[in-house]
Amino acid sequence: MRPPPSSFFSSSDILLLPRSKPSSRLLTQRLSVTSPRRLGQPFTRRTYSTEPTAPVHPSPPPPPPPRSRLRRIAGFTTIAILAFTAGLTYQTSKTVSLLMAAPPATADGLPVYTPTDEIAAEINVKLRTYPEAERLRANPDFKEARPHLNIPEAMRERMLTAGALSGPNKIVVPPYVFSERGGKSMVSLMYLGSDVCGHQGIVHGGLLATLLDEGFARCCFPAMPNKVGVTANLNIDYRAPALANNYFALRAETVRQEGRKAWVEGRIETLPEDGSEPVVLVEAKALFIEPKQAAAMAHLYRGATE
Repeated sequence: MRPPPSSFFSSSDILLLPRSKPSSRLLTQRLSVTSPRRLGQPFTRRTYSTEPTAPVHPSPPPPPPPRSRLRRIAGFTTIAILAFTAGLTYQTSKTVSLLMAAPPATADGLPVYTPTDEIAAEINVKLRTYPEAERLRANPDFKEARPHLNIPEAMRERMLTAGALSGPNKIVVPPYVFSERGGKSMVSLMYLGSDVCGHQGIVHGGLLATLLDEGFARCCFPAMPNKVGVTANLNIDYRAPALANNYFALRAETVRQEGRKAWVEGRIETLPEDGSEPVVLVEAKALFIEPKQAAAMAHLYRGATE
């Protein structure tokens, strides 16, 4: 019987590769090692290199894909909307805080008025004690007010009739306004000076139109669902010249109201002192419409319309 092999391994050979011709590169030496085998398996050789290998550096990550133009526009639009909303909210809250600040009032509940000079003081007393003012003040269906004085002074100077057109030789004193409850009618008593003329000594027709526009709005706003509206139409017929440095009465009546619409008619006439018939100077008709967003606007106009 043949004796068993003394080892499962055959032999190990280390083969030294012949030297190559001289060069600047490092000499390469290869090792050939026979791997262990089992009976009946062929020899396997593995070759190893002693040549140093270059370090492997990780490749940088690929750059992110560029954002599409649509996404950039959407991002910029979102930022702009947020900034606009923040600014609008701040300015609205600031405006509301000014409007809600009630001015000091007299014993009869009207805001305190301080005349700028002796002429303004005389005109103010005459308007307050005018027979027409006394008659309306005694009527329980009418409420007396001075709307221009309800506007905070910081905002009043930026307005037209309450600011730029108010003062000596203009709308000399804030008008006295008598409003019938429910927005049915309104009477405004005022004095117009010499610095609001078109032709010499004649009150400018544009000022009369402005007074009618504001007076009609003040008349019908209480009849509106949210007590505020905008002018949609204003038709004016001038009947006679309005001479400056005189007293005037603006009379308005809400002739119809449906939903968000109100129709107003009225006139501006002289306010004679001797009891004679007044002269109609200008007549007008107007349509006012309440905006759809009126619920959010109502508190901004409360002071100016009361």
